[in-house]
Amino acid sequence: MLGKEFRALPNIYLVGPMGAGKTTVGRHLAELLGREFLDSDHEIERKTGASIPWIFEKEGEIGFRSREKTVINELTQRRQLVVATGGGAVTQAENRAYLKNRGIVIYLYTPVELQLQRTYRDKNRPLLQVENPEQKLKDLLQIRDPLYREVAHYVIETHQGAARELAQHILRVILAAESH
Repeated sequence: MLGKEFRALPNIYLVGPMGAGKTTVGRHLAELLGREFLDSDHEIERKTGASIPWIFEKEGEIGFRSREKTVINELTQRRQLVVATGGGAVTQAENRAYLKNRGIVIYLYTPVELQLQRTYRDKNRPLLQVENPEQKLKDLLQIRDPLYREVAHYVIETHQGAARELAQHILRVILAAESH
Protein backbone atom coordinates (compact mmCIF):
# COMPACT_ATOMS: atom_id res chain seq x y z
CA MET A 1 0.00 0.00 0.00
CA LEU A 2 3.05 2.30 0.24
CA GLY A 3 2.88 4.01 -3.11
CA LYS A 4 4.44 7.20 -4.38
CA GLU A 5 1.28 9.10 -3.44
CA PHE A 6 2.06 8.52 0.26
CA ARG A 7 5.62 9.84 0.02
CA ALA A 8 4.34 12.92 -1.80
CA LEU A 9 1.93 13.78 1.01
CA PRO A 10 3.06 16.48 3.43
CA ASN A 11 3.21 15.89 7.17
CA ILE A 12 -0.09 15.06 8.82
CA TYR A 13 -0.95 16.80 12.10
CA LEU A 14 -3.71 15.65 14.42
CA VAL A 15 -5.42 18.27 16.56
CA GLY A 16 -8.31 17.99 18.98
CA PRO A 17 -9.19 17.85 22.65
CA MET A 18 -7.65 15.56 25.21
CA GLY A 19 -9.18 12.12 24.92
CA ALA A 20 -9.81 12.47 21.17
CA GLY A 21 -7.41 9.61 20.43
CA LYS A 22 -4.78 11.69 18.62
CA THR A 23 -1.87 9.54 19.81
CA THR A 24 -3.56 6.18 19.18
CA VAL A 25 -4.97 7.16 15.79
CA GLY A 26 -1.69 8.87 14.90
CA ARG A 27 0.32 5.70 15.53
CA HIS A 28 -1.98 3.72 13.22
CA LEU A 29 -1.88 6.42 10.56
CA ALA A 30 1.93 6.54 10.68
CA GLU A 31 2.05 2.76 10.37
CA LEU A 32 -0.26 2.83 7.31
CA LEU A 33 1.92 5.51 5.71
CA GLY A 34 5.26 3.97 6.68
CA ARG A 35 6.18 7.16 8.53
CA GLU A 36 7.56 8.15 11.88
CA PHE A 37 4.97 9.08 14.51
CA LEU A 38 5.65 11.76 17.13
CA ASP A 39 3.52 13.19 19.91
CA SER A 40 4.35 16.84 20.65
CA ASP A 41 3.70 16.38 24.40
CA HIS A 42 6.05 13.38 24.51
CA GLU A 43 8.67 15.40 22.62
CA ILE A 44 8.39 18.20 25.20
CA GLU A 45 8.89 15.66 28.01
CA ARG A 46 11.82 14.05 26.18
CA LYS A 47 13.56 17.40 25.56
CA THR A 48 13.03 18.74 29.09
CA GLY A 49 13.41 15.49 31.00
CA ALA A 50 10.30 16.50 32.95
CA SER A 51 6.65 15.44 32.90
CA ILE A 52 3.91 17.75 31.61
CA PRO A 53 2.32 18.00 35.11
CA TRP A 54 5.73 18.99 36.57
CA ILE A 55 6.23 21.67 33.89
CA PHE A 56 2.72 23.04 34.59
CA GLU A 57 3.42 23.03 38.32
CA LYS A 58 6.82 24.76 38.08
CA GLU A 59 6.33 27.05 35.05
CA GLY A 60 2.57 27.33 34.76
CA GLU A 61 0.63 27.03 31.53
CA ILE A 62 2.54 29.98 30.01
CA GLY A 63 5.89 28.21 30.46
CA PHE A 64 4.48 25.02 29.02
CA ARG A 65 2.98 26.80 25.98
CA SER A 66 6.33 28.45 25.29
CA ARG A 67 8.04 25.05 25.23
CA GLU A 68 5.21 23.65 23.12
CA LYS A 69 5.59 26.42 20.51
CA THR A 70 9.31 25.65 20.13
CA VAL A 71 8.67 21.91 19.70
CA ILE A 72 5.83 22.38 17.19
CA ASN A 73 7.96 24.76 15.15
CA GLU A 74 10.77 22.17 15.08
CA LEU A 75 8.49 19.22 14.26
CA THR A 76 6.67 21.03 11.46
CA GLN A 77 9.98 21.73 9.73
CA ARG A 78 10.74 18.02 9.45
CA ARG A 79 9.34 15.74 6.73
CA GLN A 80 7.46 12.46 6.43
CA LEU A 81 5.89 12.67 9.90
CA VAL A 82 2.54 12.08 11.53
CA VAL A 83 2.30 14.30 14.63
CA ALA A 84 -0.25 14.30 17.44
CA THR A 85 -0.42 17.71 19.11
CA GLY A 86 -1.47 18.52 22.65
CA GLY A 87 -5.08 19.58 23.10
CA GLY A 88 -4.16 23.21 23.71
CA ALA A 89 -1.55 23.60 20.97
CA VAL A 90 -4.06 25.51 18.82
CA THR A 91 -4.44 28.25 21.43
CA GLN A 92 -1.25 29.86 20.11
CA ALA A 93 -1.57 31.67 16.77
CA GLU A 94 2.01 30.71 15.83
CA ASN A 95 1.23 27.01 16.30
CA ARG A 96 -1.89 27.29 14.15
CA ALA A 97 0.17 28.92 11.38
CA TYR A 98 2.96 26.31 11.61
CA LEU A 99 0.46 23.45 11.42
CA LYS A 100 -1.83 24.81 8.72
CA ASN A 101 0.96 26.03 6.44
CA ARG A 102 3.33 23.08 6.82
CA GLY A 103 1.09 20.06 6.38
CA ILE A 104 -2.38 18.57 6.46
CA VAL A 105 -4.30 19.17 9.69
CA ILE A 106 -6.94 16.71 10.86
CA TYR A 107 -9.29 17.76 13.68
CA LEU A 108 -10.45 14.71 15.61
CA TYR A 109 -13.78 15.98 16.89
CA THR A 110 -14.84 14.19 20.08
CA PRO A 111 -17.93 14.89 22.20
CA VAL A 112 -17.28 15.87 25.84
CA GLU A 113 -18.95 12.70 27.16
CA LEU A 114 -16.45 10.55 25.27
CA GLN A 115 -13.51 12.76 26.31
CA LEU A 116 -14.59 12.33 29.93
CA GLN A 117 -14.76 8.52 29.60
CA ARG A 118 -11.30 8.40 28.04
CA THR A 119 -9.58 10.79 30.48
CA TYR A 120 -11.44 9.95 33.70
CA ARG A 121 -8.54 8.43 35.64
CA ASP A 122 -5.62 10.07 33.84
CA LYS A 123 -3.56 12.06 36.37
CA ASN A 124 -1.21 13.21 33.59
CA ARG A 125 -3.64 15.92 32.47
CA PRO A 126 -3.04 19.00 34.63
CA LEU A 127 -6.03 20.93 33.29
CA LEU A 128 -8.39 18.16 34.46
CA GLN A 129 -7.18 18.10 38.07
CA VAL A 130 -10.20 20.17 39.10
CA GLU A 131 -13.38 19.56 41.06
CA ASN A 132 -15.59 19.30 37.94
CA PRO A 133 -13.61 17.80 35.03
CA GLU A 134 -16.74 17.55 32.84
CA GLN A 135 -17.36 21.31 33.09
CA LYS A 136 -13.67 21.97 32.44
CA LEU A 137 -13.85 19.86 29.24
CA LYS A 138 -16.99 21.73 28.14
CA ASP A 139 -15.31 25.09 28.79
CA LEU A 140 -12.16 24.05 26.91
CA LEU A 141 -14.14 22.74 23.93
CA GLN A 142 -16.17 25.95 23.74
CA ILE A 143 -12.96 27.99 23.53
CA ARG A 144 -10.90 25.61 21.39
CA ASP A 145 -13.43 24.10 18.94
CA PRO A 146 -13.41 27.23 16.72
CA LEU A 147 -9.58 27.17 16.76
CA TYR A 148 -9.47 23.47 15.83
CA ARG A 149 -11.88 24.16 12.98
CA GLU A 150 -9.89 27.23 11.85
CA VAL A 151 -6.66 25.25 11.51
CA ALA A 152 -8.14 21.98 10.20
CA HIS A 153 -8.14 20.93 6.58
CA TYR A 154 -10.48 18.04 7.54
CA VAL A 155 -12.76 17.38 10.52
CA ILE A 156 -13.18 13.71 11.44
CA GLU A 157 -15.67 12.61 14.10
CA THR A 158 -14.16 10.03 16.45
CA HIS A 159 -17.14 8.62 18.29
CA GLN A 160 -17.52 5.69 15.90
CA GLY A 161 -15.04 3.00 15.01
CA ALA A 162 -11.74 1.77 16.35
CA ALA A 163 -8.53 3.78 16.08
CA ARG A 164 -7.22 1.69 13.16
CA GLU A 165 -10.49 2.20 11.24
CA LEU A 166 -10.32 5.95 11.92
CA ALA A 167 -6.74 6.05 10.60
CA GLN A 168 -7.83 4.22 7.43
CA HIS A 169 -10.77 6.62 7.04
CA ILE A 170 -8.48 9.66 7.45
CA LEU A 171 -6.13 8.30 4.81
CA ARG A 172 -9.00 7.69 2.36
CA VAL A 173 -10.29 11.26 2.92
CA ILE A 174 -6.85 12.78 2.34
CA LEU A 175 -6.08 10.69 -0.75
CA ALA A 176 -9.50 11.43 -2.28
CA ALA A 177 -9.01 15.17 -1.76
CA GLU A 178 -5.38 15.17 -2.92
CA SER A 179 -6.28 13.31 -6.14
CA HIS A 180 -8.63 16.14 -7.25
